[in-house]
Amino acid sequence: RGQGHPVISRQGSSAMAAAASTAAGATDFTDELIATAKAIATAGKGILAADESTGTIGKRFAPIGVENTEENRRRYRELLFTTADLNKYVSGAILFEETLYQKAADGTPFVELLKTAGIVAGIKVDKGVVPLPGTDGETVTQGIDGLNERCKKYYEAGARFAKWRGVLKISASGCPSELSIAENCNRLARYAAICQANGLVPIVEPEILMDGTHSVEVAAAVTQKVLAFQYKALHEHHVLLEGTLLKPNMVRSGTEAAVAATPAEIAAATVRTLQNTVPVAVPGVMFLSGGMSEEEATLALNGINALDAKKPWHLSFSYGRALQASCLRAWLGKDENREAAQAVLLARAKGNSEANLGKYAGGDASGAASESLHVKNYAY
Repeated sequence: RGQGHPVISRQGSSAMAAAASTAAGATDFTDELIATAKAIATAGKGILAADESTGTIGKRFAPIGVENTEENRRRYRELLFTTADLNKYVSGAILFEETLYQKAADGTPFVELLKTAGIVAGIKVDKGVVPLPGTDGETVTQGIDGLNERCKKYYEAGARFAKWRGVLKISASGCPSELSIAENCNRLARYAAICQANGLVPIVEPEILMDGTHSVEVAAAVTQKVLAFQYKALHEHHVLLEGTLLKPNMVRSGTEAAVAATPAEIAAATVRTLQNTVPVAVPGVMFLSGGMSEEEATLALNGINALDAKKPWHLSFSYGRALQASCLRAWLGKDENREAAQAVLLARAKGNSEANLGKYAGGDASGAASESLHVKNYAY
């Protein structure tokens, strides 16, 4: 197999790997998977999700008047990855396939830029959602076909972790259905096993959308049911939990609920749900922002980490929109705005780093930072 990521130390991982292998399917990458997951789940750090597909990044560019071309996508991602001191707060960056092979203006591959900064490069490997026949508008994620070969290629290109997003919803008609839960969780487990066989740490993302009128209690019950099924599926697929990361939704009331859950209620419900479902072997839980505003997502993460409760995992962020919305507004596609946009990105990353430590005191809640980023039935 290839060489491991240079920022990852394998010291002390062999004993853990040996113990873990007795309960899960060992691979040639066992030591490296554990070390990579541990490196990403570093105190005070989280993940920058910059894996928007070509269509989705176009939706981000449209409001700021930037044409969706390959060069503009490259320029924007270079802005993100060359932000000075970003590595103080970000340990991993998820890339879209196009981005994995792109280079900075000086010819340096983005993967090399990230490695030099001590940021682990990741890759989005799913192929988006398709309708699940016979259900009330539910979906399942595609991309298993050819995944083994693609993972080999991505590892050779320098990626060391991967992401696959399953999408579930809560509705009065009974969603998520048993079929939706089974299909999405089993595909996530199969994806995870394939990734680990090829040296990539899988981020397991069974997202329950925040759309709907449901209460925080209903969200908690559904999230617990889905996560319980998810870890059963991961065990059945012999996935090494020490070499995985979880990317769940926070437990919140629906966007159209009559009574919105308070930050304290969100924190308590989220932590209790994790306590009842997520094994302590999992090193990191990297929450998705799910359409919350930048400031709302940071405050929610801070509430979770400030809660006085048993939390044996690294509880941090894997934010896309909630890290980039204000940055995009500051950039506007203009080179002269590059440093200003990077300063905005760094400030948001720093705030989320503090939230991971439960020490965020609040920031600028004006402008783009306070605007809801929710998109109904969000797919990308």
